[in-house]
Amino acid sequence: MAQAPSLESAVHGAAPESFGFRRIAYRKENYTATITVNRPEVLNCFDYTTLKELGTAFMDASVDDAIAVVVVTGAGEKAFCTGADLKEQEDHISKKPNDYYKWMYAFIEMHDRLRNIGKPTIARLNGMVVGGGNELNMACDLAVAADHVTIRQVGAARGSVAAGGATQWLPLIVGDRRAREILLLCEPIDAYTALDWGLVNQVVPNSMLDTAVAELAAKLYNKLPECTRYTKQQLNFWRDFSWSMTIGHARDWLSVHAGAPEVIDGLKSFRKKGEMPYAKIRERAAAPAASKFGPGVDLNPCNACNAPMPTDFAFCGACGQKR
Repeated sequence: MAQAPSLESAVHGAAPESFGFRRIAYRKENYTATITVNRPEVLNCFDYTTLKELGTAFMDASVDDAIAVVVVTGAGEKAFCTGADLKEQEDHISKKPNDYYKWMYAFIEMHDRLRNIGKPTIARLNGMVVGGGNELNMACDLAVAADHVTIRQVGAARGSVAAGGATQWLPLIVGDRRAREILLLCEPIDAYTALDWGLVNQVVPNSMLDTAVAELAAKLYNKLPECTRYTKQQLNFWRDFSWSMTIGHARDWLSVHAGAPEVIDGLKSFRKKGEMPYAKIRERAAAPAASKFGPGVDLNPCNACNAPMPTDFAFCGACGQKR
């Protein structure tokens, strides 16, 4: 049975190995805590366990007075983080959509702990930054990217809404028009465009990434801790305001729509590595019977009376004929 942490470790931090993390790697060295999403085999996407472990590590780093700077990164060189684990979403949440509400709680809690950690945070972008991975990036104070990095939001193209930070913070970071471009077109942004737009602070060759992060951490260490903490508190105002005004609504909307046809189509296309059937989805939504059966329902005409009926109906709802 897991034991509750002692008061000493709860208020002053614990040894990283004491947590027994399975999805993340946690290291403390000198004045820097490095927290790594350690799932390179799935491009460092986060499932429910990853979210809980990140939240625990953020809480520990926040109370450890020996830690001055927190670095967030991903394992390997392919991906920083690619957002939600879509296999978990399809296998579990799409079959029981209300569970998305619980998953989203862990996501929100993780973000709140990171944003309010009270110490400067650096996103070390080592590869693809996609969806919720970009929201994790934006939740950090500063970002250093390797020159092969691409950043992308994919919600509107793949069956979700990027309301876990992107809709709230992108307009503040890159401006309204560019935020709309990123969120509505869902196209990849290369590292130097991200630098020009203000999504990252530095771009360096991959071989220099660790050096650049260490140099930035040293600069942050040589600042006053209390003044830095309160500066962050003030800087967070607009992010906190937009987040608090929208995230609860987003949690409910995303939970209600977790099993919606558009979402299911997006997950299936992703798993099969296929193209999204955008035209078919729009045709279904515009079908005359859409108002009767709801948008996104596949219909076939009844063989007896030709009335349009959902394909999974065993009997025609108009004439009762077995189908």
